[in-house]
Amino acid sequence: MTAVPRLSIGLAVYNGENYLAESLEALLGQTYTDFELIISDNASSDSTAEICRRYALQDSRIRYFRQPHNIGSAPNHNFTIDQARGELFKTASHDDLYARDLLERCVDVLDEHPQVVLAHSWSAVIDGDGKLTELVPYPVKTDAPRASERLRSMLFDGWGDDEGGVVRLDVLRRTALHGSYHFADRTFTAEIALHGPFCMVPDWLYFRREHGGQAGKRKTVRGRCANLDPRRGSRLRHPVARLYGEYFLSYATAIGRAPLSPSERAECYRILARFAVGRALPVVSRTVSRAGLIVPEPGAGLTPDSAPHVSIDAVVAGRNGSPS
Repeated sequence: MTAVPRLSIGLAVYNGENYLAESLEALLGQTYTDFELIISDNASSDSTAEICRRYALQDSRIRYFRQPHNIGSAPNHNFTIDQARGELFKTASHDDLYARDLLERCVDVLDEHPQVVLAHSWSAVIDGDGKLTELVPYPVKTDAPRASERLRSMLFDGWGDDEGGVVRLDVLRRTALHGSYHFADRTFTAEIALHGPFCMVPDWLYFRREHGGQAGKRKTVRGRCANLDPRRGSRLRHPVARLYGEYFLSYATAIGRAPLSPSERAECYRILARFAVGRALPVVSRTVSRAGLIVPEPGAGLTPDSAPHVSIDAVVAGRNGSPS
């Protein structure tokens, strides 16, 4: 019998032919090798399936699945979690890149600090050509010892790229997994943080690609939610008010599920109430006016000149002759 890998990587993809091979090279070239790569192809209509099958023949760590029809991004991601066999789990993307030692350093953190539930690195932004454009700041106190302080910081201080961190699978499976309401990615990571602190490896090892073909760039609430689950496209069954309402409700139910003391749970609810009151008026205004979301433009972080030692070609497997 084949040994069960310690780490499972879930890669949900739809029509990812432009960047998929490059991302697979970066993942398969990791210095940490005890993993399985679960690819779930969401009924792609381009050459994604051909690319996946070719790599699966070359590397036995790949488990390739193809959905019979487009089930949406959120169910597709959840499928990879359902299929995971490891102790640890990482969400990967078909268009992002990863330094060769990202997995190794994240796993080392989790081994050294049993109380940490998720480990990741600082992140940087690359463009469609793979050029480094921005070093992303990480203002969130996800390493705070108290769940209430972690939640307060995630709600009021900003957000990081925590969704792609290496997380303990038993913790992940105690959450609601990926939803398809407004900003479901935020409640996903916030619920994980209610179970324990995160740890950021202090180096730029994760490269998030920003390009024009990303479905998530749709600027309406319904457009984003329909990408997560096509059923959200129905105005009758899923009015915008419901998509917002489920967002706020998901925080409350996450607090109720989390392993918190009565005092910490009460404090988390107080923080959530303050957050909800502060967001209620803008949400109502956008709902009534049917205005789109205000999506921040890139450029809020540090420029690449701030850290000239960061070289994608030097640290990512398969880049310009970099060894796999």
